[in-house]
Amino acid sequence: MTGNVNPKKFLGQHFLIDENISKKIIDSVDFSKYEKVIEVGPGKGALTKYLLKLKDILTLIEIDKESILFLKNEFEDENPEIIEKDFLKFDINLTYPSLSKILIIGNFPYNISSQILFKAIDNYKSVSCLVGMFQKEVAERIVSNNNTKKYGILSVKTQLLYDVKILFNVSPNVFFPKPKVDSAVISMTRKKDINLNCDINLLDKVIKLSFQQRRKKLKNSLKRLDIQENILEDSIFGLRPEQLSVEEFVILTQKISNETI
Repeated sequence: MTGNVNPKKFLGQHFLIDENISKKIIDSVDFSKYEKVIEVGPGKGALTKYLLKLKDILTLIEIDKESILFLKNEFEDENPEIIEKDFLKFDINLTYPSLSKILIIGNFPYNISSQILFKAIDNYKSVSCLVGMFQKEVAERIVSNNNTKKYGILSVKTQLLYDVKILFNVSPNVFFPKPKVDSAVISMTRKKDINLNCDINLLDKVIKLSFQQRRKKLKNSLKRLDIQENILEDSIFGLRPEQLSVEEFVILTQKISNETI
């Protein structure tokens, strides 16, 4: 399976070599729900071979020239669409301006997995689902609830817009080369009714500032927002960020911007 593609450390490549895990990922998805399927970092095609049945709506985005050559040779008959690009620089809205049911799937490189997640979130109106491989610790942070140590920016930003769950954990033994950490496959499905009722840019700023100083009370960590003193008297500002539920971050933002539902 390792063939003539050398895994590149600087790209965070760990090729999936266990067919059972590949099938398990594919079997977890109902592909009939999507208008477009984007596989990020297909590498040597461990997932691609099972996605080729979706050829009419499938796009592979790969930055590694060696992997692209391999994929073109391996799947010459099927000839899937391959875009040679860094996914983080790929403009989803510009490329698919009218689509609202895009699935992003992949065995994501660990060094950019959080950035892939944030890119999906930034394009949530287009990306209705993401299914992917993450470092287990990152996956646990994504699905964490408030009042836990792992609850943070990843948890809040994702759960505001998506229902998230860990599908299953994955051993290092199913990759080449073996990573030094355990992995997990997560699924995130866009919520049916999203109505944040606040300034999204301000909400983003509130979340980031809150968790930058997670041990401080919100009235201290949010000082940079120049909030009026009378608003700071509200009891919510006496809490620490990990105490707030995802919904309460929206309420907090509404109070700061003096918006009401």
